[in-house]
Amino acid sequence: MNILKSLIFLLLLNFIIFFLNLRCSKSDGKTVVLYTSLDHEFSQPIVNVFEEKTGIKVKAIYDTESTKTTGLVNRLIAEKNYPQADVFWNNEIVQTIVLKKKGILQSYISSSAYDIPQQFKDPDGYWVGFAARARVLIYNTNIVSYQEAPKSIFDLTNPKWKHKVALANPLFGTTATHMAALFYLLGEEKAKAYIEELIKNEIVIVAGNATSRDQVADGELSIGFTDTDDANSAIQDGKPVGIIFPDEEGIGTLIIPNTISLIANCSHPKEGKKLIDFILTPEVEKLLANSRSVQMPLRSYIPTPPNVPSISSIKAMDVDFEKIADVMEISSNYLQQKFMR
Repeated sequence: MNILKSLIFLLLLNFIIFFLNLRCSKSDGKTVVLYTSLDHEFSQPIVNVFEEKTGIKVKAIYDTESTKTTGLVNRLIAEKNYPQADVFWNNEIVQTIVLKKKGILQSYISSSAYDIPQQFKDPDGYWVGFAARARVLIYNTNIVSYQEAPKSIFDLTNPKWKHKVALANPLFGTTATHMAALFYLLGEEKAKAYIEELIKNEIVIVAGNATSRDQVADGELSIGFTDTDDANSAIQDGKPVGIIFPDEEGIGTLIIPNTISLIANCSHPKEGKKLIDFILTPEVEKLLANSRSVQMPLRSYIPTPPNVPSISSIKAMDVDFEKIADVMEISSNYLQQKFMR
């Protein structure tokens, strides 16, 4: 509860500071305010290209690693009646749908999204997906061989992995999405039983996916849940890690696209739409695929580097993101009880 109170206080404080800084620029037609939960190192180069192409200044507000996505989502909810952001670039999808259900977003159908597969687009135009990542297991190759590495997330309840597995705080970011997906796919009872087994096996809760990656790369832990962008960064840095796309013989790997949305009643809708149009171009998906984040294009015709798998090469979880959003609150309430005592 103290953590929640602190988070609420910080959100209110940040809002007050941001509001004071923004008041003088609300009438500036060459400005767009972007909230983004994608890491600064991956999203800022995209922002820079947009500014160079259009002359529109982007005021980008980033989330922290420890409150990834959830912090900005809570901020957008708090600002519903006096929106400060124009565009929300989320590094996942389910929390975006939660915002849609709460009336935080407005519909905008971008011409740039015409060739993005329909399953990654809201039929009413409240969000569009692009440039996906996958939830993976990362393992230290100095400690664990590929042959003995777990090939399923359910293998991690085996006593041999007791106190050897890292999981980012499940109340935030893509980990929260992953847990909600399990609630939807397995059903509430089986999902809770799985989480109880992880707790019994002394799973190690860490600040974020990057921390999970680092603890495995440094040999502090053997296995970690993380995302493909964080795992790839470790590989590019020469760390002794390997990647498993889990459950290829079972439920499959969760694929999580970025999403982009226009905020309802925003101050710069014209500029916001231009930013959305640019971010949804094939050019941006290609840039993200060729960056350290190695995000997978949703358009099958976009070429990717050899180290970037195509979505078609991965067995993806068969999920309905709208229905995952429906169980997000149930999942979050349960996880809060278990991990924030």
